[in-house]
Amino acid sequence: MSAPAIPLRLTAPAPGWTVEADVVVIGSGIAGLTVALRHAELEPSAKVLVVTKDVLSAGSTRWAQGGIAAVLDPRDTPGEHLNDTLLAGVGLCDTRAVRTLVTEGPGALRRLMERGARFDRTPDGELQLTREGGHRRRRIVHAGGDATGAEVQRALIEAARAEHIEVIEHALVLDLLKDARGRATGVTLHVMGEGARDGVGAVRARAVVLATGGMGQVYSATTNPAVSTGDGVALALRAGAVVRDIEFVQFHPTVLWLGEGSTGQQPLISEAVRGEGAYLVDHEGGRFMQGVHELADLAPRDVVAKAIMRTMRETGRDHVYLDGRHFGREKWESRFPTIYAVCREHGIDPVTEPIPVAPAAHYASGGVRTDLHGRTSIEGLYACGEVACTGVHGANRLASNSLLEGLVFAERIAEHIHAVRPSPGEPAADGAATGLVDPRVRPRIQAHMSTGASVLRSRESLLATARALRDARWTPVEVPACTESWETTNLLTVATVLTGAAAARLETRGSHWREDYDTRDDNDWLGHLDVTLTEEGPRMTYTPHGDAMPPRLAQELTAAGLDPAEVDALIDRALAEDLQEAGDVTSLATIPAEQSCVGDVVARKDGIVAGLAVAEAVFVRLGAARTERRAKDGERVRAGDVLMTVEGPVRAMLTAERTALNLLTHLSGVATLTGRWVEALSGTAARVRDSRKTLPGLRALEKYAVRCGGGVNHRMSLSDAALIKDNHVVAAGGVAEAFRAVRERYPDLPIEVEIDRLDQLEAVLDEGAGEILLDNFTIEDTARAVQVVKNRAKNRVALEASGGLTLESARSVAETGVDYLAVGALTHSAPALDIALDLRG
Repeated sequence: MSAPAIPLRLTAPAPGWTVEADVVVIGSGIAGLTVALRHAELEPSAKVLVVTKDVLSAGSTRWAQGGIAAVLDPRDTPGEHLNDTLLAGVGLCDTRAVRTLVTEGPGALRRLMERGARFDRTPDGELQLTREGGHRRRRIVHAGGDATGAEVQRALIEAARAEHIEVIEHALVLDLLKDARGRATGVTLHVMGEGARDGVGAVRARAVVLATGGMGQVYSATTNPAVSTGDGVALALRAGAVVRDIEFVQFHPTVLWLGEGSTGQQPLISEAVRGEGAYLVDHEGGRFMQGVHELADLAPRDVVAKAIMRTMRETGRDHVYLDGRHFGREKWESRFPTIYAVCREHGIDPVTEPIPVAPAAHYASGGVRTDLHGRTSIEGLYACGEVACTGVHGANRLASNSLLEGLVFAERIAEHIHAVRPSPGEPAADGAATGLVDPRVRPRIQAHMSTGASVLRSRESLLATARALRDARWTPVEVPACTESWETTNLLTVATVLTGAAAARLETRGSHWREDYDTRDDNDWLGHLDVTLTEEGPRMTYTPHGDAMPPRLAQELTAAGLDPAEVDALIDRALAEDLQEAGDVTSLATIPAEQSCVGDVVARKDGIVAGLAVAEAVFVRLGAARTERRAKDGERVRAGDVLMTVEGPVRAMLTAERTALNLLTHLSGVATLTGRWVEALSGTAARVRDSRKTLPGLRALEKYAVRCGGGVNHRMSLSDAALIKDNHVVAAGGVAEAFRAVRERYPDLPIEVEIDRLDQLEAVLDEGAGEILLDNFTIEDTARAVQVVKNRAKNRVALEASGGLTLESARSVAETGVDYLAVGALTHSAPALDIALDLRG
């Protein structure tokens, strides 16, 4: 019996109650509470509802020991913080996201302090800054020595209570509600007995923010609290959102080793301990990190974790040691009081003996794919914090960037929701298959993941894990709908996708370490694995790395048959040509940096529009804060119609204008001309088709514009099909010889033959051509060719007329009975449709 598919919706009772909110935030850590607080500041009259799985203080934030990384030292720079982050991310960080983090981070941290967070200071009142692995400067602020997370959580909870933000505690989120257009319109959730409401209910909201934290409980040993069961990632997958780079799970190198077989949440020994001078040693006292990396014990976490695993494997031990005996008791008690107390609780005195440590699952660098405003691929659904993949971390998180990421992107989400004001419709019925996993398999899931998909991975271990996870989906009994089965289903969903992605990535990079592919491979694997969940199971696509466009635009382009990475590269080239090194000097000289505006993209002539998503991507790339489409590609528009409204800095709008309009006017011109040809053939069976007469680099977009105009595409490239033309016939010694040569070398490839005389038709038909192109035939000869094919061909043969065609003669040619009229002018010489950008405000 085969295992059932991963459910696209959790089995649960129908909601017995409903509450309304403007924004619902799922999660009460630094990310979730910052979204709620910032939105309440921007829109005091709005109702913000925070839903949390346990009590407000029970998430991952309070367990953060080390601190928050931000550039506060005058000798430090955002550029240095950016470079350290990019190095740790091993080639897969989104540079724009990292730049956003390091430039907006100091301000976000100061606002956190204004909300009441108190960080450790020197005797003269300056913030104490420490250093952690991967940082080349002291830029980590901390609180209570090693209790930063607890202090941040305290301050945010007090601020949320002061703002009277409504909270539902003890609530497990179940599934996303969507309207008929697929926009997020709320969530279903189950409130356990201690909460404000009992049983399954629904929250209706115009925006849903996932801030659910991590998924460390998918492994047997983790630093994550018990609530970190991947609920947000699993919900997003079931809803159809894109999850990116989930294979990159960071294993913290120094977790207190509690003995063989210990499971569940394990005590963390902060990286700040090494930042203050502690060092790793093996059982013989050897400092094995020296010579491994230039930063030795302060190397990025993946480097340290791998070195520890190698040392353990070489020595046959299941842990190593962290030696901080030289600190002395006073420093342990004052700088690291929490860690010192935990060690003493487990019978270890770090003042007199080294601390036994081993790697354990710690942080997910991947997650629900978002853009710089926290938007996922589902409209109205946002994500921030550990549940999100903003692009900041790449293949490996830099120490203490996580709390900063939660702050920065949470504020950006609140500001975007306030500016855009989503307005979804009523929740639509969801007929997706439901199901649950038997909660008794939870320990098996965790054990298999720790054995086969942990720090060390290989094809064999991952295949064995995948088989075990498939087996875990089958159960001989009916599984009751309850918290335990919902959590286990979430764990199995996340584990399955993670294992599949880890098996697919055939290299070692960052926190993904393949023993059978033990080197980084930028030729084939400098890119991202994006996963969506379908009725058949996970569907994975590889996206080459680049400063990617917003997920919703990328998804729209993909649905239109375009490659977002290619469109991004085209925009890169166009902007590089336009801006050079100095940039838009006129706008820089005449427009204040803080000046903003609203602009309307307006049609000046009647026509068919194409390329709105591409133009929008240009505006977004250069900093548009808001975009709103007023038309759709393929629609007929009239002079004066507003096609799109954009809002943002005036400098950015004017700098983006030319590139955006160059693409939009050209593609709309192609669509408009195609529409005229389609109209000319109305009532006949013939269709308008393009050719390869395209502008370099624009073929895919121009052919898309032809489709927007109602035409169809011919070959994309010379390899799609064989097209035998006159010069091939001459070279081969005849049309039959050319046909046979192609068929012999490429037996499965479609063969098209172009002829320019009627007497060539018989020989081509004798060879069995499936498509014949009639080049520069008169209308009379075209009609004769159609009749010959009808009388002679045993199988279906398509006829295309090309050459010398005009709009005036098009209908007469079509009425001969040909299947296609090929018009190279559609893409090669279509006049641009006049479209302009009108600024207002």
